[in-house]
Amino acid sequence: MLPKRDHTQLLADLAAEYARYAPQSAALHARAQQVMIDGGSHSLRLIQPFPPRIVRAQGARLTDEDGHSLLDLWQGHYANILGHNPPVVTHALAHAFDSGWGLQTGFTDRLQIETAEIICRQTGAERVRFTTTGALATMNAIMLARAFTGREIVMKVGGGWHGAQPWGLVGVNFASRAEPWRVEGAGLPPALVRQVVVSRYNDPAMLRDHFKAYGDRAACFIVEPFMGAGGFMPAAPEYLRVARQLADQYGVVLIFDEVISGFRFRAGDLGSLYGVKPDLATFAKIIGGGMPVAAVAGRADILKLCGREGGNQVRFPGGTYSAHPAGMFAAKTLLTYLVEHEQEVYPRLARLGAAMRYAVEEAFAAEGILARCLSTPNDAIPGSSFVVPQFPYDDQQPLISPDQVNDPEVCDVALRDRVFQLALLLENVHVVHGGGAVCAAHTDADVAELGEACRRVARRIRQGGSR
Repeated sequence: MLPKRDHTQLLADLAAEYARYAPQSAALHARAQQVMIDGGSHSLRLIQPFPPRIVRAQGARLTDEDGHSLLDLWQGHYANILGHNPPVVTHALAHAFDSGWGLQTGFTDRLQIETAEIICRQTGAERVRFTTTGALATMNAIMLARAFTGREIVMKVGGGWHGAQPWGLVGVNFASRAEPWRVEGAGLPPALVRQVVVSRYNDPAMLRDHFKAYGDRAACFIVEPFMGAGGFMPAAPEYLRVARQLADQYGVVLIFDEVISGFRFRAGDLGSLYGVKPDLATFAKIIGGGMPVAAVAGRADILKLCGREGGNQVRFPGGTYSAHPAGMFAAKTLLTYLVEHEQEVYPRLARLGAAMRYAVEEAFAAEGILARCLSTPNDAIPGSSFVVPQFPYDDQQPLISPDQVNDPEVCDVALRDRVFQLALLLENVHVVHGGGAVCAAHTDADVAELGEACRRVARRIRQGGSR
């Protein structure tokens, strides 16, 4: 067992040093706070004490207002699988815009059809409906499931993040062992909150118990086949197989949230690698090619409920920017590239991801600090591009669910979420969630750079703050 650490003084020292290191970003943050809540419009991006303000992004790197060149593993919320502003997409968009095409919002065109055809072909979905964000996709998938089954209860897993939508704001952040999961925000209707049942990731026995107790009243079970913000760990194959069996047994709609995992591990959905087909799946991030594109895909008999054939029972009509022409063009361009280059892109991402995970773990081990990256392959997933270290106190403790990695009695959560992030910024490395993901623009030199940066960070932590 490793000793627990108090990082209060170290965090204060890092914050003071960062303020001196990035004065232009600090000044812009102070200015931003005068006109925006907390100085921005997305909480996760607002790193404390202030985020780097970016002036350029290309490939694997960012340039901030202070002129620092940052190695970036955040990559647009893990959306930029080819890196920032990949020429394969930007050149195509630039040509379209120069030709007087791309901002004619409010019409239909062939691009919607062609992009939907790619998604159906690569995921096995029967129908697709586009929207603009992952949160809207998961919300509408749940609404479709509730309408299709005539039931109210929504089942999910603790730590699963399905966007800032009503059913998604329950059971996201670990609270305590006595009450691990709770409602995440004020303003939600109490009756709606009571409709959400929170199970445990990678725990087939608990899932069976929850289906036995709630299955005949449950509309859906929504789960990430690869857990994102809750811990960056893959689902156990048995767990997803059990979920499919139970959903069939109880007439529950199985929803895979593939907002992060879709087209991340292969040129298609992740569920197919497990041999498990959901009834509905949600996609976003990568499928947009850097533009705000999201989708609900799956069974035609469920999705038709938001269309004329189903009487427009579910109000999923889209929005002003749903299937935006420029977004569809970027989506089709990127998805076509990933399909055509699947055998080049994904093995390379897997190799670089493995190398980066090894570099991070070895860097901390050299300074006597246990770091464990959980985003490793399993029997279903041949490779992973994610690099997110956890810092458990017990090297024998299995880490398979969010309630373990987010329990401060099990893992050093403050080290992962705050110390590591801020200390890496001083090494010109940008991460969120304590880590990130490899993109196609990363190189072996970037692996070495990250390893060296982590070694210096680990040494600073061991020494209590000094560089």
